[in-house]
Amino acid sequence: MTGARLRRTDAAEALPAPLVWTFDGPFERCLGDLEDALRRALVLVGDVSRIAVQIDLSLPALLLRVRAGDALQPAWGRFVERVSRNYGLPAFPHVRHLRTAAPLATLVVAYRS
Repeated sequence: MTGARLRRTDAAEALPAPLVWTFDGPFERCLGDLEDALRRALVLVGDVSRIAVQIDLSLPALLLRVRAGDALQPAWGRFVERVSRNYGLPAFPHVRHLRTAAPLATLVVAYRS
């Protein structure tokens, strides 16, 4: 049993650290910057056996942007369409809605070679 645990731990330690970027400011600009970072991350990691992409959206920060006059649509719809169509991901990135104050958006890219 200990040997099996040790092998799983070794495999987990061998995984590269996820790539993480945060974005704050006007909503549409954040989406453009997020897409640019995603494009760069995919070039950086190259051909990998597995990739997971997650976008964290801070609901309190999003509320502040809406109160400042930012529109969510059609910018979000165009962003979803471009990311779904242009980057060869198996699915649209997982979007997690945070109820805590944080940067407006965080992009996390984890991969296995």
